[in-house]
Amino acid sequence: MVTVIDGDGLLIGRLASTVAKRALAGEDIAVINAEKAVVSGNRARVLNNYKHKRERGSREGGPFFPRRPDHILKRTIRGMIPYKRERGIEAMKRIKIYVGAPDELSGLPSETIEYASKKRLGNPSHVTLGAISTFLGAKY
Repeated sequence: MVTVIDGDGLLIGRLASTVAKRALAGEDIAVINAEKAVVSGNRARVLNNYKHKRERGSREGGPFFPRRPDHILKRTIRGMIPYKRERGIEAMKRIKIYVGAPDELSGLPSETIEYASKKRLGNPSHVTLGAISTFLGAKY
């Protein structure tokens, strides 16, 4: 059985750590609406940070940084998993990330992670992954 998590309004780091922990425990997870997950902080600073990550990879021949929101989220989750070891490889296979909600998952109930919600932030400043991807030039 696949656990569906709606990424709408969730902080990317808290979402990623929860998904990583549950995937390592053997749970199959699908994250929908990845483009609506948020990164907290000043908009200009967040966008410049991601722009720098993107340019650094192309200038130096790698490591390359993704543009699409689903790939950015998957890369963030990968950073929290021992992805070069057998258990990490298996955990990464159990994680699926989607932009929007695909038809095969639309009928399943989705859960949200309450402590990862941006509503708990005192600071209202945040940027969605969709906005970051658009800024980086992705067409998703």
